[in-house]
Amino acid sequence: MKLLSRLVIALAICLMVIPMMATPVQADPGFSLSGGSIAKGKGYVGDEVRIYGSWDKIHGSYIYIYYELYGEDEEDWYYKRVGYDYKIYEAAVHTGYYFDYDLEIPESYAMEHDILICDDDDPDDVVASLHFTVHPSIEIDEEEGPAGTEVKVTGYGWDRRESEIEIRFYLEDPGTTHYDDDDYYVVVASQDIEIDDDIDHHGTWKDKVTFDVPPSKKGDHWIYAVGDRSDDIKDDKIKGVEFEVSPGISLDIVEGSPGDTITVTGSGFEEDEKNIKVTYDDVVVAEVSKATEDGTWEVTFEVPQSVKGKHEIDASGYKTDAKYIADKDFTVVPDLVLSPTEGHVGTTLTVRGSGFPKDKPVTITYDEVTQGSKTTDSKGSLPGISFAAKGMHGKQTIKATYDSATLSAEFTMESTAPPTPLLTSPATGERVGFVGRKFTPTFEWRAISEADEPSGISHYVLEIANNEEFTTEAISFSRSLTEVDLTINTELNTVSYTLPQDSALPYGSYYWRVKAVDNAQNEGNPSVPYSFKSGILPFWALIAIAALIAVLIGVLVYLFAFRRRAGYE
Repeated sequence: MKLLSRLVIALAICLMVIPMMATPVQADPGFSLSGGSIAKGKGYVGDEVRIYGSWDKIHGSYIYIYYELYGEDEEDWYYKRVGYDYKIYEAAVHTGYYFDYDLEIPESYAMEHDILICDDDDPDDVVASLHFTVHPSIEIDEEEGPAGTEVKVTGYGWDRRESEIEIRFYLEDPGTTHYDDDDYYVVVASQDIEIDDDIDHHGTWKDKVTFDVPPSKKGDHWIYAVGDRSDDIKDDKIKGVEFEVSPGISLDIVEGSPGDTITVTGSGFEEDEKNIKVTYDDVVVAEVSKATEDGTWEVTFEVPQSVKGKHEIDASGYKTDAKYIADKDFTVVPDLVLSPTEGHVGTTLTVRGSGFPKDKPVTITYDEVTQGSKTTDSKGSLPGISFAAKGMHGKQTIKATYDSATLSAEFTMESTAPPTPLLTSPATGERVGFVGRKFTPTFEWRAISEADEPSGISHYVLEIANNEEFTTEAISFSRSLTEVDLTINTELNTVSYTLPQDSALPYGSYYWRVKAVDNAQNEGNPSVPYSFKSGILPFWALIAIAALIAVLIGVLVYLFAFRRRAGYE
């Protein structure tokens, strides 16, 4: 009887144990943020979450952990196995088993995600289901530096539909109530971006947004990002980052020549810091009495005379030593200065230079002709070299050569046409010459003075034609006449030219005109044509008249002789 009762009890115990072995029972599963309180269940990509649990039985030797990447609105959930724990411990008093695993939250969208604990390599074989809500956050590649530091921003845990990302740099601590007060921040970047959605980078934007740290006072500042969906830093629990602004300076130009103007901007100085000095190669070139409330200042100075190459610009203040400010390099390049840069033939040009290597011979050429050579001084300055302008109208190039280097400057020769000459003789309609086979008239016009033509007259062009249109086939004479070809009357201010015998004009009607060309090869307009007639009679008429006269004389002689003979008879 006792044996039967014992068998019944044993059977009852077996019946109770079998279901327990088939279905593990979760005993106090849980998770916590690293360093946080148990079962907080919310945070950011990259947070380390402790997952732990225990139950009385397990199927295998491993615990598998899966993390939900998509939400329930997807047709199929996709889980990523993010870890497993093979350290399945048996309790000291055999009441079950327990595990403990630290999980780093992978890149995923801003939403609630399931974390599945399975005792088999299958996300459908769930032992426990936990939950973790991801909020947006950002990271930066630089955490400290002066104003002007380029910072690259990466976002994690953003809504898949996010766009229009705006980066805010807070000049003052926003506390917990001034995140949206634009008196506290400046927008340093604003860009329409697409959120990554590949399998390993859900909710991430990377290598898409950069900004330069704006001028701001020394110390910690805060950087946040907002989008068109996650647009409230506090309510959307957006995680920002800190950036420590250190003293620094920036230059508006990093290369130039002596005499150029540089604007130096300082930031990261103490609020209202006084006695700020700017140095160029350790020599003070500018001073600022006081920085602003946000620790910024600005000053301008001219680059002093200095040799070609790199020079150091630095700054310091009453509380900020120069050794804590990174020097800025300014590269001096040679500069050739021409004065004046435009004029006429004969204008005196002067070439000077700065920023050359010291003690270096420099040769100046104009129109490929050497005009002079001088040696630079200890500060790289080239003394002036002067010469007269010449050549055609338009751009002229002046070159400075030293070693194998060449610099150039441009001179603009005037392009104004000279005045039109005023014709005097022969006057329009005048007849020149009397009788003969050909005639060589003298042509006269008013000379053009230097007052009217600063470049001076190079030559005049005299043209003679048998029609006033001066068509090509009608021109019988065209010649460029220089000073040696002309007769100059300084008292009357006229010039004249007599046709040579080989260009003599036969009897007829003609037109003549003159135009001037200056020494810059500017060609003036031709004068209004004057007409003239060459000779009174043509040569055949002269011969005919002479023949007629001879006949008359013969007749007269005959008649005289005939009458005289008749009288004698």
